[in-house]
Amino acid sequence: MGFQKKWQIAIEQIASLQREGVPPAPVLADAGYGATTDFRDGLTALGVPYIIAVTKETTVWAPGTEALPPRPYRGRGRPPTLIRRMKGQRPLSIGLLAHRLPASSWKTITWRQGSRGNMRSRFAFLRVRPAHRDELRHSPRDLEWLVIEWPRVEKEPTKVWLSTMPADTSKDQLVRLAKIRWRIERDYQELKQEIGLDHFEGRGWRGFHHHGALCIAAYAFLAAERARLSPPEPLSFLRAAPIPRGFRPRGSARSGGATRRQLNRHVSSPARQSGARALTLLRMRSSAAGRITL
Repeated sequence: MGFQKKWQIAIEQIASLQREGVPPAPVLADAGYGATTDFRDGLTALGVPYIIAVTKETTVWAPGTEALPPRPYRGRGRPPTLIRRMKGQRPLSIGLLAHRLPASSWKTITWRQGSRGNMRSRFAFLRVRPAHRDELRHSPRDLEWLVIEWPRVEKEPTKVWLSTMPADTSKDQLVRLAKIRWRIERDYQELKQEIGLDHFEGRGWRGFHHHGALCIAAYAFLAAERARLSPPEPLSFLRAAPIPRGFRPRGSARSGGATRRQLNRHVSSPARQSGARALTLLRMRSSAAGRITL
């Protein structure tokens, strides 16, 4: 197994999901991925939209500006094919661009209800072209959304995102997508603290893999129950994944297989009794609270 950077592993996993027929949805990522231009270009090559955090040092072409076309051919040597920059026409860092925006560019948006009230902040939305090393390209990159968050109480912008969502995507939807990454952090926290993802004490990959798979399966069940009891507000672009053709659940009857001993489902065991009691308590807790608290 050769070495791969984490963004390369992510691109391969996303491409694998595409081959499996998983319904497309925007990719969300923090600046650890977003600062890598190759990762964003890889998603664009796969045809997958994204809204990804980047750093304020990321350079873009401000609205109304872009790289110059290749120099005119003068009849000698090979014709120029690379786009170019000039001294008075160069890209800006996102941080510098944010400071140059007029006050009318900022809009206060509320994206969800938090435990301490509405979650809101100031945002600016621009259509820009990413400029990282584009002087080595034959054509400029496509226009993307630039979303900048700058709360009134802060001296500098706090978050910036680039997004290849369609140009007609509403500003509220862009903010909701950008902010939905907090669910991933919550999932990790609950998986480790409540389900025991970080409790593995073995030394083998197989044991760790099985432990992780069981923890994720248990958390998926609890998340599904929580969603059933308190359905979240759906996002317009999401739809249920279809069952793959030929899919057969683990443990189902197999045609042409070896004969198996028939189990008597009426015979109870201590383990089965304990599992039934635990499930009953979980259902009682869910019914009493109206939701599952992890």
